Amino acid sequence: MLGLVGADPCRSARRPPPTAHRLQEAPVPVRSRPDAPLPRRRPRGRRAVVVALAAASLAGLTAGPAHAGGDGGDSRHGSVDPALRQKLQALVDTPGGPPGAIAVLTAGGRSEVYRAGTSQLGTGRPPRTTDHMRIASTAKAFSGSVALQLAERGALGLDDTLGRRLPRLPAAWHRVTLRQLLNHTSGLPDYTEAPTFIAELTADPRRRFDSRRLLDYVAGDPLRFEPGSTYHYSNSDNIAVALMAEAATGQRYEKLLAELVYRPLGLRDTSLPQGYRLPEPYLHGYAVDPPHAPEDVSTVLGASGVWASGGIASTPRDLGAFIRGYAGGLGLGPEVRRQQLSFVAGSSEPAGPGRNRAGLGVFSYATRCGTVYGHTGNLPGYTQLAAGTKDGKRSLTVSLTSQVNSATNPRLLATLRELQEDFVCRLLDRRKPGGAHQKA
Repeated sequence: MLGLVGADPCRSARRPPPTAHRLQEAPVPVRSRPDAPLPRRRPRGRRAVVVALAAASLAGLTAGPAHAGGDGGDSRHGSVDPALRQKLQALVDTPGGPPGAIAVLTAGGRSEVYRAGTSQLGTGRPPRTTDHMRIASTAKAFSGSVALQLAERGALGLDDTLGRRLPRLPAAWHRVTLRQLLNHTSGLPDYTEAPTFIAELTADPRRRFDSRRLLDYVAGDPLRFEPGSTYHYSNSDNIAVALMAEAATGQRYEKLLAELVYRPLGLRDTSLPQGYRLPEPYLHGYAVDPPHAPEDVSTVLGASGVWASGGIASTPRDLGAFIRGYAGGLGLGPEVRRQQLSFVAGSSEPAGPGRNRAGLGVFSYATRCGTVYGHTGNLPGYTQLAAGTKDGKRSLTVSLTSQVNSATNPRLLATLRELQEDFVCRLLDRRKPGGAHQKA
């Protein structure tokens, strides 16, 4: 979770009709947004409060064809479940709910696409699987993938320590291992809670941070607990994971993502930007704060301050392809795979469906219908779930265009988790998405 809680909008009373059905649109070329304007300004006093609360709440910040299904001209879509479509629309219509939502279930090269609301208020344009979006802390699964791929190649060891790979970090942190970083049992203090970081972000939400120096904000702080003794979700963990990967290979993290994750999985619309712009087309993210009108916060924040912990931009289509590969252990041998799926008590932020447990860069979500593996995330304007099956053949992504967590809207989060579990049940049903029967 990347939790800038204070930056959340409201919604117009009038909404477009339900739009969860098969997608027909042609692919839209990706291009950088030339001049993304700041959202329209609210009265100065209110906007200052929004930015301050946003920064202060960062403490809560929490294998197969890659493009099967989706809006890219692929016609392999199945009919959706009307009840699930209605539930997604009801979530959007809930007071304080997101202006838009899209869920994509994929199995066997076929997808079911559920949509509600709009990708941008005032346009009536429905969300699409090729729309870009901020995936927030779901990006932690990407850093997990890089680390585990390097472990498989022998370039990194899961028991490698910060002292060995990053000796410039405080001596008190040196015994922390890569394994402990990946399952959030490291005890590292969270840099997003540091007063100086919060003050700088408050002063300039689009500030260009030095992503590789983010841990400096807590370099004077002791470990929170003995490494390996307990679970505590920390954004510092995945910054350290990326830095260890760079130290082990001599390559920038962005290049490692491209070589180890994007290219093998065919992810064409996924990137790790430094600035505040998003590639077009994109899902506009909103701060929802009734009775005020929704405020577009898509480009309010720069990505450099969250980097490997939450800065990736992707699309529902790419995110589904990624989680199928990652949950399926693509490229991992049996020993690294076994360790990836060794779990401790701990939930993702925000919590995902069912009972949550933490593995190495991945969470298990045990629902009434079975278990899936993935990650959640949220930041102002966006809430994400990406989950897949252990065999890598099925995936589920659920994306909302507002921030929903236990701090911003606990009731809506509870409703969302129930809906996510319903989608998991649909994904794991004996009928594949698209209506084709599976063998028992």
